Amino acid sequence: MNNRYAAIRSVAAATARYAPADTGALSAMQESFGSHVFSDAVMRQMLSEKAYRKVRRTIHNGERLDVSVAGEVAEAMKKWAIKQGATHYAHVFYPLTGLTAEKHDSFLSPDNKGGAIARFSAKQLVSGEADGSSLPSGGLRATFEARGYTAWDVTSPAYILECAGGRTLFIPCAFCATTGDALDKKTPLLRSMQALDRHARRILKLLGEKDEKVDANAGCEQEYFLVDRRMFLLRPDLISAGRTLYGAKPPKGQEMEDQYYGAINERVLAFMIECEADLYKLGVPLKTRHNEVAPGQFEIAPVYEQANIASDHQQLIMSILQRTATKHGFVCLLHEKPFKGVNGSGKHVNWSLNTARDNMLNPGETPEENARFMLFCAAVIRAVSLHGSLLRASVAHAGNDHRLGACEAPPAIISIFLGERLTEIFERAAGSARKPKAGGKALTLGVNSLPPLPVGDGDRNRTSPFAFTGGKFEFRAVGSSQSVAGPLMVLNAIVADSLDYIATALEARVKKSAGGLNDAIQSIVREVWQEHRRIVFNGDNYAPEWHAEALRRGLGDLPCATDALSQFVTDATIGVMTRQSVLTERELRARHEIYLARYIHDIAVEARLTLEIGRTMIQPAVAAAQSGLADAALKLRELELPADTSSLAEISRLAVALQEELTTLACAEREFDAHKGCKAEQARFMRNKIIPAMDRVREVADALEGLVDDALWPLPTYQEMLFIR
Repeated sequence: MNNRYAAIRSVAAATARYAPADTGALSAMQESFGSHVFSDAVMRQMLSEKAYRKVRRTIHNGERLDVSVAGEVAEAMKKWAIKQGATHYAHVFYPLTGLTAEKHDSFLSPDNKGGAIARFSAKQLVSGEADGSSLPSGGLRATFEARGYTAWDVTSPAYILECAGGRTLFIPCAFCATTGDALDKKTPLLRSMQALDRHARRILKLLGEKDEKVDANAGCEQEYFLVDRRMFLLRPDLISAGRTLYGAKPPKGQEMEDQYYGAINERVLAFMIECEADLYKLGVPLKTRHNEVAPGQFEIAPVYEQANIASDHQQLIMSILQRTATKHGFVCLLHEKPFKGVNGSGKHVNWSLNTARDNMLNPGETPEENARFMLFCAAVIRAVSLHGSLLRASVAHAGNDHRLGACEAPPAIISIFLGERLTEIFERAAGSARKPKAGGKALTLGVNSLPPLPVGDGDRNRTSPFAFTGGKFEFRAVGSSQSVAGPLMVLNAIVADSLDYIATALEARVKKSAGGLNDAIQSIVREVWQEHRRIVFNGDNYAPEWHAEALRRGLGDLPCATDALSQFVTDATIGVMTRQSVLTERELRARHEIYLARYIHDIAVEARLTLEIGRTMIQPAVAAAQSGLADAALKLRELELPADTSSLAEISRLAVALQEELTTLACAEREFDAHKGCKAEQARFMRNKIIPAMDRVREVADALEGLVDDALWPLPTYQEMLFIR
């Protein structure tokens, strides 16, 4: 029996790993929610009133942290964590790998009397040290300049994480070099939120509204695949690249449209329930779980949170998904396109602007009369129009190149879907005589027993990369493996810049306009729409005609990460990021260098894997198949029986083609090794030479998969990985 067949037998015998249903399960979930979080309620109970108020002002009002309270917070945090069973603490941060980084330290310290005592000081809470050169720095840190600092982010609560029978206190932190350069994802995100708050408050003040903090909020949907671990371990490409580099289309894929929202497999559901239980303890406000479109694909989605916390929680979600999958005999694949020919995975980021009381992007019943909504929505339109290419760059990497524009995700052309009603309202604001359509009406289904359904102002547009979906915009182009911190940072920064522009214009025009504030608002909204309406497209973004139309409108089409990443170092990007104090030019150039290097490394690993699997697994299987068919043909001829050698001839032809394509790929790889260009040139070489060579190898190998004896084929097939649970 070959390894594939043994794995199939083992998977077929697998059962769900779950605890018996508890009649008080919902109550238990309510009680456990946030139980592992050093929350506002815990601080209120454990801190003095003075210390609590100082910390709360920083978290809720955006005021500068009074570090004099750090000692009291550290002592309370230590007592709480130890009571929860924690033995260690860790400053957790998010370097430019896009992953989570952590270093665990014990609470115990020698007491100089032969024993040990639990200690956790203000200094240990507020800052720590980490190697600033061993993590990606893009030249901001030389190899011999190792020091980097972690800094406590008081706005994101500490939490206890259970793993391997132990518990650790995790303290969310920023990470920077001794020069103050940001070496992480969190620091620029916090800067962008600060800039957005500053300029949003200026507009609220002009509108005569209460001066209160404006936050970017985010709700981030996470798509993922589950593959049985026994199948996964037989696929070197999945192990090292996260996606299949070989694999023929199965007889059945997703064309039956029977996976989406289908009944959840019991083994998968048991995995989901355990994930949710762990994430509820960590205060992650999960709301939704369901089957996604592709076979073997699923989604988990929380509700809205402050963008910084939503970003931290997204990292936790990815970590818990992958960790829990192992317990259930699965592997969770977060790659954007693990399987060719079926839908890939994204991370739809729903984004809005809110105070503690109001949503700035809530149009209300009469949007045209809602000055606040019109101004804030105009700011978003202007921001995306001016910096759409930078938004595209924020989601650019090798994995997402396989997904964007593949009829499962929006194209690489950034545009905004507003819907017909809002579009007409902005057209009227710009002087059109058209009347806007009425708001949402009740939908009746023609069955007396069914209630009338309230419907929105317009349909959703799943082909749009940036769609208004009622009170929020949905950025659909973010990749499933990505940290959302980068796209959120860019979105916050460019909108902050447009709010700055609008606030400055309002401040100037209110003084000059005879009609006062109302005339100033109308003139600004009109001008923004007239100058930037080109970014709004309510049609089918997949249609070939849209590409020509987008080009006519002057919208950027950046289908490849190598082209998109260059947007990080344009004059426009440097201008907006430095103007809003989100990233310096040094930090932008460093990120450009890091992201190009990551692209190059991703493709280089895939190329080496393609060669290794092709030579050591597929070619031997093909040779064995040739030998078997040749022996059978010879024996038939010896018996003077008819022998059809057409299959042998086709396999032999493809075997020669496979060898030729593998040789071409190997030559291209050696050519790259000798290539002495800048990172951008090396990335283009990968795109133009290495990737096409890998694709040609795969095309031949996938054809062979349909001809070679199934018992000889060494790699688990798509049918086995996607459908066997």
